[in-house]
Amino acid sequence: MADSFGPMRGAGVDGGIDDGVAGMGSDAGSARAEPIRVLVVDDHALFRRGLEIVLAAEEDIQVVGEAGDGAEAVEKAADLLPDIVLMDVRMPKRGGIEACTSIKEVAPSAKIIMLTISDEEADLYDAIKAGATGYLLKEISTDEVATAIRAVADGQSQISPSMASKLLTEFKSMIQRTDERRLVPAPRLTDRELEVLKLVATGMNNRDIAKELFISENTVKNHVRNILEKLQLHSRMEAVVYAMREKILEIR
Repeated sequence: MADSFGPMRGAGVDGGIDDGVAGMGSDAGSARAEPIRVLVVDDHALFRRGLEIVLAAEEDIQVVGEAGDGAEAVEKAADLLPDIVLMDVRMPKRGGIEACTSIKEVAPSAKIIMLTISDEEADLYDAIKAGATGYLLKEISTDEVATAIRAVADGQSQISPSMASKLLTEFKSMIQRTDERRLVPAPRLTDRELEVLKLVATGMNNRDIAKELFISENTVKNHVRNILEKLQLHSRMEAVVYAMREKILEIR
């Protein structure tokens, strides 16, 4: 498949140099009975059409609809209930980040991947806060778009390597700036939940975490679910951001 967005290389989640998209999360590549249903949202019709053509070549991915702005995206998400929303950040009428929260309300099971030219740290942080589980720059290759869709559908968080590097830098700065006193105590996680969260932060999937801790994958999934519920967060990526900010985890 041809690279219509262009190749990309950058820093991965662990700070190393990796090709493609850096990811954190659970198991990818499991067999699917049905194709992954995708809603494409971008204010450029030509770009939307290009994505549809690229994704049409993937047997396990089906584009079920498109929208030209955030307001239309919310309506389409409520009607179509897609598995994945592939959405630009900056659009007329209503931006993608603003639309994230509403989409999570009308289609709770939908997972949102921001696909944008914006490499601004503020957009990345706001997108994560709004519930996005992926943030990809439009410079990535077409193959990487399909791979990221599959990974997010399988429970991973996907982020372009250059943005992952910025995240780690900001995490370290946040930890250095954070005052020891907290106005509101952080929710208490069990020792086992802390162990799981630390391994999630290294990029391990559920299978690898289970092997590391000598527990079952289902037990790992239960721990991750409990962590998110306790912290009132949407995704594994948000949990790691929160844990680092609150000094639950430490980056060396």
